[in-house]
Amino acid sequence: MKKFNIKIGGASYAVEIAGRDDNVTSLTVNDIPYEIEELAASAPKSVHRTTSAAALAPTVSSPATPVAKPAQTSSGSGSGLKSPLPGVILELKIKAGDSVKKGQTVIILEAMKMENNIDADRDGIIEKINVSVGSSVLEGDVLLTIK
Repeated sequence: MKKFNIKIGGASYAVEIAGRDDNVTSLTVNDIPYEIEELAASAPKSVHRTTSAAALAPTVSSPATPVAKPAQTSSGSGSGLKSPLPGVILELKIKAGDSVKKGQTVIILEAMKMENNIDADRDGIIEKINVSVGSSVLEGDVLLTIK
C-alpha cells in the first residue's frame, strides 16, 4: 500500500492506495474508501464510493500531518441540512441555538474556487452544527440540524 499526504486548494487529504485490479484502483481518502474505474483512453475516469463493511474499517496507521475530516451525520431529532456539493466550509453565519428562516444563508461553502451560499431549507432553530470553518465536506454530508 502506498500512502500520501496531499494538499488541494488549501485542504489536506490522507490518500492510501490499496491496490489495482484490471481497470479499477481501490483507494482511501481521509478514511473514506473509493474505487476509481479507468474507462477508454478518451473517456473521463469514474469514481465510486465503496460501501462494504470491510472497506469502511478505519486504518491502523495515522497520517503524519493532520487532515480535514468529512462532516459527520446527525442523529438528532431535527432535519439535517445536507451539502449539495463537495467543498470547504469558509464561513458559518449561525451558531447552535440560533433561529433561522427558510432561505436564510447559514453557511458559505467554497467549491471549485467559487463561494456558494447554503440556505436553510425550513424555519427552525439550529440544533447542532456538524462542521467548522476549514472542514472539507462531500456531497450529501449533513452540515447542520434544524429542529
